[in-house]
Amino acid sequence: MQLKNRTLQENNKNTDTDSKSEQEEKEEHRSDRIKETGQATLDDGKCKIHLMTIIGEIEGHENAVSGGKATKYDHLLPELAAIEDSSEVDGVLILLNTAGGDIDAGLAIAEMIASLSKPTVSLVLGGSHSIGVPLAVASDYSFIVPTGTMLVHPVRMTGMIIGAPQTYEYFKRMQDRITGFIASHSRASQEKLEQMMMNTGELTKDLGTILIGETAVKEGLIDEVGGIREALKKLHEMIDDRKKGKD
Repeated sequence: MQLKNRTLQENNKNTDTDSKSEQEEKEEHRSDRIKETGQATLDDGKCKIHLMTIIGEIEGHENAVSGGKATKYDHLLPELAAIEDSSEVDGVLILLNTAGGDIDAGLAIAEMIASLSKPTVSLVLGGSHSIGVPLAVASDYSFIVPTGTMLVHPVRMTGMIIGAPQTYEYFKRMQDRITGFIASHSRASQEKLEQMMMNTGELTKDLGTILIGETAVKEGLIDEVGGIREALKKLHEMIDDRKKGKD
């Protein structure tokens, strides 16, 4: 009888050790994933939320400056496609702190986010400048922290520019793509956005407008001022509403 009890205790101990080992492996895998991709899965047992970060420079077809933080669009696009196709992911939380970057890459990511059928919430932390503005408004609902900033400015090019009418027409069309997307995914009109872009009094020696926290909400770019608590609460509400609609 004693031998049987001792065997049961040893089996229970081994089971506890195995469970602990599995838990440690999951935590280690989660930490590695965050380090490598800036992404993680939040699972409270009721629903699974995919956490995605867009930070630093939005990298296009060419690599960003060596040593600088960058978000690679060729990494995010397949991930977003996998999220859409997954039956396990219930919603997506996007954390933004970007100075902008490649226009085509930024709009490609923004269009993918906007076309997801899963509920999406974005949170601007630090800043979401330039092409980061379309990325912030692409979600179903958006938040910005009180000290968060958004910079709206005209399209800029680096390198040699050919001073021909066709060049300026190309700039205008690119600008229209950006303002058109922002206007269709926020409460700001395209005319108002163009006014903010061409504001000569807001930025020293430059054109454009900086919007901080509550001002971004008042101008219609962002839905609400809040932090991670409010963003997660809103996303959970949206997920619950979606599940009720399916029932």
